[in-house]
Amino acid sequence: MTNSQLPLDRRDWIAGLEKGLHIIEAFDAAHTRLTATEMAERCGMTRTAARRYLKTLTYLGYVGTDGKLYWLTPRILRLGHAYIESARLPRLVQPFLQRITSGTEEIAYLGVLDGDDVVFIARSGLQRHTASGYMPGTRMPTQVTAAGMIMLAFGDESDMDKWLNAHDLRSFTTFTVADKVALRESLIGFKRQGWALSEQQLELNFRGIAVPLLDRKNRVHGAISMTVPMNREETDHALNRLLPVLQEAVRSLRPLL
Repeated sequence: MTNSQLPLDRRDWIAGLEKGLHIIEAFDAAHTRLTATEMAERCGMTRTAARRYLKTLTYLGYVGTDGKLYWLTPRILRLGHAYIESARLPRLVQPFLQRITSGTEEIAYLGVLDGDDVVFIARSGLQRHTASGYMPGTRMPTQVTAAGMIMLAFGDESDMDKWLNAHDLRSFTTFTVADKVALRESLIGFKRQGWALSEQQLELNFRGIAVPLLDRKNRVHGAISMTVPMNREETDHALNRLLPVLQEAVRSLRPLL
């Protein structure tokens, strides 16, 4: 059970905190700057309420404004950075990611599920990888990433079906599996074999390989994955080169979770 599924007594509910977080989450790549009226429409509140929340966040330094438009400031990164610094899982997995990179010369990632997306919360790469790949905090669609699919596959089957029923599948490329029946069959196959492969589903000419991060009770805590260009090697060669290293990492981590 995730924290968001835990029961909460209404006496412990702070509605203002919920609305303030909705204000922050309303900013995205398509809505980088918003007026109070636009924010009110996105968050389902009055313009007056949206303006008050925006003004408060501006005072606290998390939002900037020119008097009409509002936008997030770099201070907002403190919230995500606090998680990276304080959470046990990224710190526990980081040395194993570094070991994977040393053995393969590829970028290795730790991802977790968050709503519709996979969020990468740790990575390891060589010096030449500094400006490439996904950075910690990057969100990617669960449906088309190897990490997302393997985490869906290793959850309860009822939760998998709930996820599929609740989401409209998108096509990102001509290779995207956007049919729910076909995707479910793929997920069942991934669970049976213990790893997931995604080729060109999100971006052409890229291949993702992922294994689940399980504890001793077979509960999934995340996924360790790699994304590599496809033009360098055939699928079988990539699997033979990378999959054993990923599997060894999760085997070593299992007693520690």
